[in-house]
Amino acid sequence: MYILGISCYFHDSAACLLKDGIVVAAAEEERFTRIKHDNNFPINAINYCLKEARINPNKLNYVVFYEKPFQKFERILQTCVETFPYSFKMFKEALPQWIAEKLRMPGVIRKKLDYKGEVLFVPHHKSHAASAFFASPFEKAAIVTIDAVGEWTSTAIHYGEGNEIKTLKVINFPHSLGLFYSAITSYLGLKVLNDEYKVMGLAGWGKPVYYKKFKKLVDFKEDGSFKLNMKYFSYTHTEKMFSDELVKEFGKPREPDGKIERKHMNFAASLQKITEDIILRIVKHAYELTNSENLCMAGGVALNSVANGKILMSKIFKNVFFQPAATDAGSALGAALYAYNSILGMKRRYVMKNVFLGPKFSNREIKEFLESKNVKFTKLSKKEIVKATAEALAKNKIIGWFQDRMEFGPRALGHRSILANASNPRMKKILNEKVKHREWFRPFAPSLLFDEVERYFNFNLDMPFMIITLPVKKEKRREIISATHVDGTARPQTTIQKRENIYHELIEEFYSLTGIPAIINTSFNLKGEPIVCSPEDALNDFMKTKMDYLVVENFLISKGENHKFYTQKR
Repeated sequence: MYILGISCYFHDSAACLLKDGIVVAAAEEERFTRIKHDNNFPINAINYCLKEARINPNKLNYVVFYEKPFQKFERILQTCVETFPYSFKMFKEALPQWIAEKLRMPGVIRKKLDYKGEVLFVPHHKSHAASAFFASPFEKAAIVTIDAVGEWTSTAIHYGEGNEIKTLKVINFPHSLGLFYSAITSYLGLKVLNDEYKVMGLAGWGKPVYYKKFKKLVDFKEDGSFKLNMKYFSYTHTEKMFSDELVKEFGKPREPDGKIERKHMNFAASLQKITEDIILRIVKHAYELTNSENLCMAGGVALNSVANGKILMSKIFKNVFFQPAATDAGSALGAALYAYNSILGMKRRYVMKNVFLGPKFSNREIKEFLESKNVKFTKLSKKEIVKATAEALAKNKIIGWFQDRMEFGPRALGHRSILANASNPRMKKILNEKVKHREWFRPFAPSLLFDEVERYFNFNLDMPFMIITLPVKKEKRREIISATHVDGTARPQTTIQKRENIYHELIEEFYSLTGIPAIINTSFNLKGEPIVCSPEDALNDFMKTKMDYLVVENFLISKGENHKFYTQKR
């Protein structure tokens, strides 16, 4: 049985294909189009999934969409009526796409795919919940989903048992923790639905001095239920996220290209603190409602790794699973899993042990591409690649690392990564300025051997998805200084041989050379770009930066040998 899950038309469009309940392939559309957060119909991602399974659309048993368009349109229509005439411009601009495509999804899907089978629809937050619970190892679990908004719901507590998910409590639009965070992101001069993670990073530099004033913006109770004071927000009827009242209360917002000042750091810290407090109350209430020792989380807000760390340290739940593709991209996975397990009632067969679900390129394909571009390279054995890369890292060289199948979700986990020496105190500045071309305050994260995790953190926990931020032991911070944030925390990825394979071997080799079992791992992309997908993407980014070497499977490429020639010939 083949089931295709699709998410699109908001942000992070994606596709996921199941075969008999097991994920065969999953990918975001942005990786193929090179448009970050691409929200168009994910035809390229779908074609990749079908190619990976070696099937055509007529072999699909079901196609599943990640939300219910008519219910979403009902919310938009009702909101526009309630806020008329202020909402007229926004509604007028949105209406053509709703009429042309969004309200006609079965026909759109059948036409674009030449598909004649059944199309199913799963509520937005059920898709999020399924992406976490049905991908977790838990038979029973509390499930918390928090995002901007689905059809109506913005926050929900569910209970999962076996192949069923029951929704227990919801908070509806316009009250939304995700939109609250996005509104303050916009006030700070950053891009909505793109830069929220920058605000989380900026928060580490500040103090929550605006916390009490922020309580004017959001009222929350002990059980985590909350209401926004809508006089401070305008996203219900304009494209602007915050109102003039917020400006009166806090002063002029930062311009997008304006200087980052202490006020902005403190503003971000206050936002982060109040968000964490609300999330912790929601999670605690989920435990009270379900009495489960297991927690699953998804939705865009579940990418807030600092809050995730606070959940882990609170010990409210014994076991936690944060969906690594927590945004709408992961909802393509969730929709497919919900259809297989809940709608069709099939026995659960899948546990998400890794996110390596995207395209892979053979050595033959890579060699042919490099030769077509007249790129000078050295082909090495796996053992030689590991040794050469580890030695280069020990000498403070910066490596573009491209191996095996591309990751699904926003984190590069050793397959499409840029690697560097975390013990070099200058490396964070070098990477931000000369490689990633991004803001100075942005932190980097470490990949480290699972067997050595207790050396740096007070947890003996496998954390393969780089989605939990924890305090680094004070005496160990200098060892990974460029992967430790200014507030003494880090967002680790742990590696084991069976799962990370050559990447794990690389860190082991680096450990044997330096005595440090960790390296910096940041996503292989430049500012404003998606993570690289193909060898061509990798080579293009490599040549635009101060990276020293590019490793693509078994091929080692030196910047010194190629930079001048490739720049001239491109």
